Amino acid sequence: MFTPSEIERYARHLVLRDIGGPGQQKLKAARVLVIGAGGLGAPLIQYLAAAGVGEIGILDDDVVSLSNLQRQVLYASTDLGKPKAVCAADAVRRLNPYVRATPIQKRIDAANAQELLAGWDIVADGSDNFATRYAVSDACFYAHRPLVSAAIGMFDGSLTTLRPFETSPSGTPNPTYRCLFPEPPPPGTVPTCEEAGVIGALPGVLGALMAHEVIREIVGYGEGLVGRLLLVDLAHMRFETVKYGWDDANPLNGVTASAKPQTIAPVL
Repeated sequence: MFTPSEIERYARHLVLRDIGGPGQQKLKAARVLVIGAGGLGAPLIQYLAAAGVGEIGILDDDVVSLSNLQRQVLYASTDLGKPKAVCAADAVRRLNPYVRATPIQKRIDAANAQELLAGWDIVADGSDNFATRYAVSDACFYAHRPLVSAAIGMFDGSLTTLRPFETSPSGTPNPTYRCLFPEPPPPGTVPTCEEAGVIGALPGVLGALMAHEVIREIVGYGEGLVGRLLLVDLAHMRFETVKYGWDDANPLNGVTASAKPQTIAPVL
């Protein structure tokens, strides 16, 4: 049931044919874990909170720095030096008192990912490195958790959704993150945000798209991004979607893969 205040707050969702009361109840009952409260995580967290997601876990071990404020609009100058997870949780509570915000001041890796994912319904990964993306995607596969994953460059970004623990309409397994990116790029070939820079509005665009994909996954309308990679190029204002499929040689659900969680060589 919704309070009168909630009914007014979510009025535009409640009259929306594809969400309505049942969809808003699904959002209220959902528990979403956000990996990273930086460029992608900041707008993602705001839109999930505004949408009325019941509980948002915010996993980040970093603190707010002055260079973050050019794009991480969840934070203010008064937050400098404070933990991002705590500041983001406080922002959620100010935005929507009906949403529970749980700060988790830890760094996720292959050793603790299974433990940190336990109890969450869906995971949204906005991390900024390949090691974390592989660790999170592997853990989501074994935990049977849907994963919305995005990444950004200087003026471009990408977004996909992963449900490799399920099969496609054709009967083959859905692709894993390792089907899309079998190996990480060689060290030093992909410059970091600090090295190459990033246009400030870009993470806002991708973070909002991530939030919509999470909401769509929870409510269950439309066509999602399983087996599809959305490519965004803001320098030339182009949006494209490319399909990708299951690689039967991948170590998670390939033909020779084990059904049990296993230790996969770490990504350096």
